[in-house]
Amino acid sequence: MFNLLTRSRDALVADFAGLTRDRKYGEGHVEAGRFIVIDTGGITGEEQGIDAAMAEQSALAIAEANIVFFVVDAKAGLTSADELIAKLVRTQGKKTHLIINKIDGMNPDVAAADFYRLGFEHVHFTVASHNRGVRSLAEDVIREAIEEDQSDSESEDAGIKIGIVGRPNVGKSTLVNRLLGEERVVVYDHPGTTRDSIYIPYERMGKRFTLIDTAGIRRRKNVKEAVEKFSIIKTLQAIDDAHVVVLVLDARENIVEQDLHLLGFALDAGKSIVIAVNKWDGMNPESRSEVKAELTRRLHFVPFVNQHLISALHGTGVGNLYKSIEEAYDCSMAKWSTNMLTRILEDAVLEHQPPMVRGHRIKLRYAHQGGSNPPIVVVHGNQTTALPDSYKRYLENTFRKVLKVKGSPIRFEFKTGENPFANKKSKLTPRQQRTQNKRNDVSKPNRLGKAAKKKQAPRQR
Repeated sequence: MFNLLTRSRDALVADFAGLTRDRKYGEGHVEAGRFIVIDTGGITGEEQGIDAAMAEQSALAIAEANIVFFVVDAKAGLTSADELIAKLVRTQGKKTHLIINKIDGMNPDVAAADFYRLGFEHVHFTVASHNRGVRSLAEDVIREAIEEDQSDSESEDAGIKIGIVGRPNVGKSTLVNRLLGEERVVVYDHPGTTRDSIYIPYERMGKRFTLIDTAGIRRRKNVKEAVEKFSIIKTLQAIDDAHVVVLVLDARENIVEQDLHLLGFALDAGKSIVIAVNKWDGMNPESRSEVKAELTRRLHFVPFVNQHLISALHGTGVGNLYKSIEEAYDCSMAKWSTNMLTRILEDAVLEHQPPMVRGHRIKLRYAHQGGSNPPIVVVHGNQTTALPDSYKRYLENTFRKVLKVKGSPIRFEFKTGENPFANKKSKLTPRQQRTQNKRNDVSKPNRLGKAAKKKQAPRQR
């Protein structure tokens, strides 16, 4: 239902109960305007443990919504859980539409007989798996709601998209709740709590942000459930969609290869990065020194990335993340003039010239910007394909230092100008043609034999 209303595939779909755990937001469109859909987890009334936290998220979604779509299963019939939810939405005083789903192969009147006992005025029939009745539901109900509230304006820009990524159980959801200042996503002391990528738009000090809480990624050999495989795909898609990636590490565990794989994926995607070392509270000075030494040793290849030692549970150092996030975003979106980039290139070449290739010096003539997020610097010259990687790293470090780029990678593209006369034959003047012919005659080998030479020799008297 969520995917059909938003015309997307953002919500995971699988044939077992309890898949959805957090509130998931999505944007839909009708002719009258735009609307926001909130997908929630199921409520049974007998939740314990993580299911209780999931049910609490569903109750918060009901309180937040303007309209409630109460979806029931026609094949299962009226259940005690349906009666519990009906009572819950009535106490909230929300305008509720009863949606009787899965009526394929059934008489709608017969399917709805038991559900009329719930006493809802607005009743609709759908088959969400085949997209029957959902489009008319959106067009009629949501258009009416939008027209009733003319003060609703079109949604604004999502602002800076911040992707929170890391291994399972490192505290990503706790960090999201701390950044938002509310219990927005389910937090439970068990790996794999978050299964989908949750987009949360909000505003802080007049600036718009969108937090993306993602599922933790384990090593491939440990991934066995199909749902976890889809969750990993959603996480990788969220990294591609984010402007800034906050990589959350566990201070009480050493940096493992999986952390470096995630960092490498974000760098390859060209995303700005901020590293948050979580669970810093309660560690003794000796352990903290070991963690700092390990960070310096394993992360030496990304000296431009800011590192923060935080405690998401208690909020220590979390507020400082915003400064690094905004700095990394501004650097990734920066615009530089061709004149400035060319001057930096000339100074770099003057300080340290490119090497010789086959007796000729590589020449780098000028540079200009080729894009943003990440910033791309295009360098033009000759024989640039022979430029060694060490010199490319030298240029990257020089540009990063002069331009003061923090948190964002810089990509370089090297282009070699083509010779315009490579495939053209020069036209010779008559004098040049005669000279060329003489040279060709002189260079021709003499194929006459000895007998012919004696025959041609003049007689001597």
